[in-house]
Amino acid sequence: MNPTTPSLPPQYDPKTAEARWQTLWETHKAFAADPQRNPDAPSYCIVIPPPNVTGSLHMGHAFNSALIDTLVRYHRMQGKNTLCLPGTDHASIAVQTILDRQLRQEGKTKADLGREAFLERAWQWKEQSGGTIVGQLRRLGMSVDWSRERFTLDAGLSKAVLEAFVRLYDQGLIYRGQYLVNWCPASQSAVSDLEVEPRDVEGHLWHFRYPLSDGSGYLEVATTRPETMLGDTAVAVNPQDDRYRHLVGKTLTLPLMGRDIPIIADDLVDPAFGTGCVKVTPAHDPNDFAMGNRHGLPFINILNKDGTLNDNGGEFAGLDRFVARKQVVARLETLGVLVKTEAYRHTVPYSDRGKVPVEPLISTQWFVKIDPLAEKALQSLDEDNSPQVVPDRWRKVYRDWLVNLRDWCISRQLWWGHQIPAWYAVSETEGEIGDHTPFVVARSEAEAWEQAKAQFGEGVQLERDPDVLDTWFSSGLWPFSTLGWPDRTPDLERYYPTTTLVTGFDIIFFWVARMTLMAGYFTDTMPFEDVYIHGLVRDENNKKMSKSANNGIDPLLLIEKYGTDALRYTLIREVAGAGQDIRLEYDREADESGSVEASRNFANKLWNASRFVMMNLEGQTPAQWGFDLDPQAEDLELCDRWILSRFHHVLDQTCQHIEAYGLGEAAKGLYEFIWGDFCDWYIELAKARLYSESDSRRTVQQILAHGLEGILQMLHPFMPHITEEVWHTLTQSDDQTYLALQSYPQRDDRWRDPELEQDFELVIGTIRVLRNLRAEAGVKPAVKVTALVQSDSDRERQILQRGTAYIQALGKADTLTLVQSATEAPRKSLAGVVGTVQVLLPLEGVVDLEALLGKLAKDLAKIEKEIKALQGRLNNPGFVSKAPQEIIDGAKAALAEAETQAQILRDRLTLLS
Repeated sequence: MNPTTPSLPPQYDPKTAEARWQTLWETHKAFAADPQRNPDAPSYCIVIPPPNVTGSLHMGHAFNSALIDTLVRYHRMQGKNTLCLPGTDHASIAVQTILDRQLRQEGKTKADLGREAFLERAWQWKEQSGGTIVGQLRRLGMSVDWSRERFTLDAGLSKAVLEAFVRLYDQGLIYRGQYLVNWCPASQSAVSDLEVEPRDVEGHLWHFRYPLSDGSGYLEVATTRPETMLGDTAVAVNPQDDRYRHLVGKTLTLPLMGRDIPIIADDLVDPAFGTGCVKVTPAHDPNDFAMGNRHGLPFINILNKDGTLNDNGGEFAGLDRFVARKQVVARLETLGVLVKTEAYRHTVPYSDRGKVPVEPLISTQWFVKIDPLAEKALQSLDEDNSPQVVPDRWRKVYRDWLVNLRDWCISRQLWWGHQIPAWYAVSETEGEIGDHTPFVVARSEAEAWEQAKAQFGEGVQLERDPDVLDTWFSSGLWPFSTLGWPDRTPDLERYYPTTTLVTGFDIIFFWVARMTLMAGYFTDTMPFEDVYIHGLVRDENNKKMSKSANNGIDPLLLIEKYGTDALRYTLIREVAGAGQDIRLEYDREADESGSVEASRNFANKLWNASRFVMMNLEGQTPAQWGFDLDPQAEDLELCDRWILSRFHHVLDQTCQHIEAYGLGEAAKGLYEFIWGDFCDWYIELAKARLYSESDSRRTVQQILAHGLEGILQMLHPFMPHITEEVWHTLTQSDDQTYLALQSYPQRDDRWRDPELEQDFELVIGTIRVLRNLRAEAGVKPAVKVTALVQSDSDRERQILQRGTAYIQALGKADTLTLVQSATEAPRKSLAGVVGTVQVLLPLEGVVDLEALLGKLAKDLAKIEKEIKALQGRLNNPGFVSKAPQEIIDGAKAALAEAETQAQILRDRLTLLS
């Protein structure tokens, strides 16, 4: 080797390499976007889903980020003007929960600080602790433009939120009114549907008798929330239910409260459910709310905002809702109206942040009228299939979601967030702001004063609404607010609409719908061309990872142990198809992941193959070697044509898969080509020519140099760090020239020869069978053998004749005989097949036959013992009747496999005896 030849260290150190390239990429702004660059090139833009500023990296982030970065790097290398924009969400409830906890530890409340001091503390927390998730995302090697990093409370995005609110209000699409909202007593705020987590819980179903007011009988109702009966204003039955039709219009006396409530008829009631009678509490149940509006019922709220009962709770006022539940049941039992109590498993909505059951609660809030916004999104979907949803099965679900949306409650009773730009006209005598207090909506306090004076006179006093906007209001603007909207910025002109949204199916209908609604209204365009929906990361038992199940895997631990590239590649390779969940192997006792370890082994395989190639390039780069080979050149060997055909075949497949969002298939195809075709076969076949002085040595060197560089380019979007490291050494580039910014290989169909690829598979298969036979017979590696290859097909024998030198070299056979019939083959031979070709390995004089027969007999005895044990288990009625079906099926499969192995061994013994 030339002493100046660049070389790689003997072992790849992912930790060092990954840290170096992440620093260099960011320091030199390798991924900074320029809207003016390459004006004729198409743009490619992804604004990453903003993680909560309170968050830390979990496997869902790692999976989503790996998919995004693979797409971004691929399209950048395809020559597109690419922007990947990062950012974080201010996470109103999460941040406030953290700060409230800190204040409680200090014996204080936010009221003690006041709003201004509380917000100052919140910003301090954000600066000190809020960057954790961003730092961790950097560890994933994402090729984002960090100079454009956004935060949903930064000045630009705050301007966009303010503008959006005022425009919607001016157009009559935002209103203030009473509605039933999800109320979290822990955070004492309304929460969105997305912030509600349905949990299956073991509860009870209580049955009560409500007596008719005239004393003629009673109706039986059932409920899981007996305390809400204190706010009942009716009992409903189905109008077609003959059992109760004659009672409609009569009244019942509500137990405990003593007031008369009507019996109403409503189609919402299912006659087959329970007794067919349902209690109606319009202020505390969504269905009851709808019935209350239809029938003009009173709305009686029995709850305070902290989850205790108010004065409408009568004798139970002041009690916590769950304490009141027990006491209500006890009193009803005392009164003799409790019929029965049943164990009942049902779904209860919990506040994701407060970790307590939410309460449907009548509250005065700010709302967005959804129907006018949904109309535009539906029109784009139905007429233009925009955005295109991948996989397509989610399109209908997304459409149904748009159709069934109800008005969106956008106000939150918090201080951290975008304060609602509404000012109330109050007087000294009015006290608190009421439901009907007049107000103005404005872009600034100065503008609010001008409006208020014009409407209410010079003596008006203004008080700003203390609430903030739902976090999803600002993140609904994310695809265009991050690019400069409402201003017409160069970024907005160049990169909007964005190209692809990558997201999990678990939030598409909450967040994606918000973005399409807002974008359709404000930009008249859907915010992205494609929505690529992926599944969830599941554990080794195929269960969804979650904190509550304590089965999550910290991606940072896996990165420390195996490297970022290994984790990224594993997550992508495990994707069976678009939208499908992936399963990540993990041994919790050993703290090891077999699947990630396999990807690390793949990285090491590439590293070692690259070292070998570079040691044989005489210090020259691929560019210096050039590639002046002609597909028709006669001096190209069979394996040369084969590997070049395979390269362009895999390149074509990889591009097709990525462009169709089949990233898992692309990753698997690259793995098989790099590990198998290039490393295991072509390099091995090329060694003899590399070590010779033949004229074909330069051809091999050109193919190895060209092939390795192409492999690094193809693999780079999936494993960016190791490919960048190897490429720099291979091309001898400086630290400001990056593989990430090179062109993706170009497909060249001149090299494609599908028939040759198929033929060469027969050669490879024959070598593989011959190697297996040698291993089975215990032939030592240094011993050359004589082999026979039999096929009655002239074409197959011609293919094998062309590959004879390869079969002999890699199968270590000094003699290889091709025959049409194997009738004259030596009797004491081992045989194997590949397709319709039989490979025979004569053993006399090659191995100790007696020792081999002894080994085979010993192996057979062991398997027969295993068969007997399995048969015993399956013939045992106790086992079959008690064992889980999967255990029984496993035993049957093991028995079938053992019986097959036993028969193979018997055949071998017969043949060799």
